[in-house]
Amino acid sequence: MIKDFRALLDNTQDATHRTVIYSGTREFSKHKSCNKTYMSDEQLHAMELCIHHGIKVQVEGLEGECISQMCRCTGSQSWRGGDRRNDWVCVKQRPERCHGALNGRLPWLLQPLFKITLQNEDGAFVEYWLALALTTIPENSANLDPVSKFVQLRKAPAAVALQVFSVGNIVSCAHVITEIATSSKTGDGRNERWIVNSHIDLATWNDVYN
Repeated sequence: MIKDFRALLDNTQDATHRTVIYSGTREFSKHKSCNKTYMSDEQLHAMELCIHHGIKVQVEGLEGECISQMCRCTGSQSWRGGDRRNDWVCVKQRPERCHGALNGRLPWLLQPLFKITLQNEDGAFVEYWLALALTTIPENSANLDPVSKFVQLRKAPAAVALQVFSVGNIVSCAHVITEIATSSKTGDGRNERWIVNSHIDLATWNDVYN
């Protein structure tokens, strides 16, 4: 059972993930809580927290209607008795980052998904949903490839390859196809480049991933 932030760190085996979760959540907590100038490790570790394997986001359907869509994030655990599910989602970026055909959003791969409780400046306790995500950067200024008509992505530099962010910035689900993976013999075997399938509709997305 994971009930506080310390337990989340203790149960995160990847050292890089653990470091980013710690630093990212600490910065978010200082920004949102009533204690903006200082938060001790003891206070941070005791912060109430719940792990979740999915969250519903509001997306736009084919007819412009608003649809509630489940974005899943189970880590190494199974999803409803099947394979693990860690979905790609489109995350809203800062206004100055247009990213060409991606319209100010970038596909990120969900990692741990958790809810924290903080006390705001009014003394009220507020819940916030956060996630750790594998981030990407677009190639060719996010312009469409002249042949495939798709946007190509690559893994972000190590310094920003993982980020903690508010799930309120998720604007839709994403269908991302592996283009190039490092060799399992010479590299770490993890994907390095992807293609964004921007032509997939929500119904097909659900058929692919359910």
